[in-house]
Amino acid sequence: MMKQKIKYYIENDEKLKGGLIGISIRAATTGEVLYEYNSDIRLHPASNMKLLTGVAALNVLGGDYRFTTEIRMDGDINGNTLEGNLYLIGKGDPTLQLKDFEAFSEKLKAKGIERITGNIVGDDTWYDDVRLSRDLVWKDEQYYYGAQVSALTASPNDDYDTGSVMIEVSPAKVGEKPSLLILPSTDYITIRNEAVTINDVKDELVIEREHGGNLITIKGNISLHSEPVKEWMAIWGATEYAMKLFAQSLEKQGITWNGFIKQGQASEHAKLLLSRSSVPLAELMVPFMKLSNNGIGEILVKEMGKKRYGEGSWEKGLDVLKNEMNQFGMKMKSIMIKDGSGISHSNLIPANEISHLLYEVQKSVWFPVFLHALPIAGAEDRMVGGTLRDRMKGLTVKAKTGTIEGVSTLSGYMETKDGEELIISLMVNNLLDEDAGKVIEDEILEIVATKGY
Repeated sequence: MMKQKIKYYIENDEKLKGGLIGISIRAATTGEVLYEYNSDIRLHPASNMKLLTGVAALNVLGGDYRFTTEIRMDGDINGNTLEGNLYLIGKGDPTLQLKDFEAFSEKLKAKGIERITGNIVGDDTWYDDVRLSRDLVWKDEQYYYGAQVSALTASPNDDYDTGSVMIEVSPAKVGEKPSLLILPSTDYITIRNEAVTINDVKDELVIEREHGGNLITIKGNISLHSEPVKEWMAIWGATEYAMKLFAQSLEKQGITWNGFIKQGQASEHAKLLLSRSSVPLAELMVPFMKLSNNGIGEILVKEMGKKRYGEGSWEKGLDVLKNEMNQFGMKMKSIMIKDGSGISHSNLIPANEISHLLYEVQKSVWFPVFLHALPIAGAEDRMVGGTLRDRMKGLTVKAKTGTIEGVSTLSGYMETKDGEELIISLMVNNLLDEDAGKVIEDEILEIVATKGY
């Protein structure tokens, strides 16, 4: 009954007209394919690509892995003066925030340092200097999900959206410009506020950042009755942005310097003053998977390259990822992988290969960490339900979503109404409205959950 009903749905639902869908459903306990449709056709995975990246990272780095950030100096401390340069050395930590730079500055002040004779140097050489993945769509680089990747970066909050700022726009009086809140507070960006508060119920706000700079323009209308509108915007110059936050935290402590804020590489003889470790990878997997955090995905790729080959690049990191997927039995000759987040429209994976991977990883010691990180359908807490918190309420589904223009995907684990455990991968491509893909996925899984009855 289930097979016939899914087939009828696919052939007759108007939302799928002109689109392409791949489906692979397996028994979770045996891996047996129970249902498939276009399951060996290569399709765009969107953020289902993060399933592969998460698996590889847990296998290569381990759940206890932590990123570090260091403060070093190449001189000596005499009285209240550091005679030499101060280095802020980034090693890929995606969890750094303004509060962490402030903690560094407070600890430097506690060591008695009030003046630095040399430069404040940001060292981001842990990774290469390629900031944007090759296949990133031009218009996406202004938003948080297309932010630059650097070994020295900063996030505005605990979602760890690296290299971005949060802009909150709130209505003022009718006819006046709305008020703005920038987090973290910084003058690294410039805001041009051309928006107007109107006495209407419909917002028509547009927030854009220029390419190659940090001028952000806000235009259009915001309703007098509107809740604050929030947008996370990527900044241009991820390392420079982190250094700006560090410099303003030093100033806050009254620490001065004679030189410049600049980028460079720390001397191998530079002495360690302070260090900070991120949360372990097992904990970082939660915002990565549940909130579909692209920045973390690309950092993990570069970190795997650094760990395995000593080079923090997309080229080396993706080599590691592909080798790991080969070890899990994926047919790599039928797959194209261009990044770690899935934002590339060049990634191509058949649904059967994703469901195969999801079957195989159940045997790994870190599988409970992986499973815990997946969004849970209908769970209202955003750090539990993630991108599935408003979907499929009443169904038992733990799965990774994926959305890019024209694409919607969903792969993970589910339980039928009678308790059968399944592995599912649904990939919907070539849609004019990717939101329709989510409806299609939900409706098909309702059929699967009830086995067609």
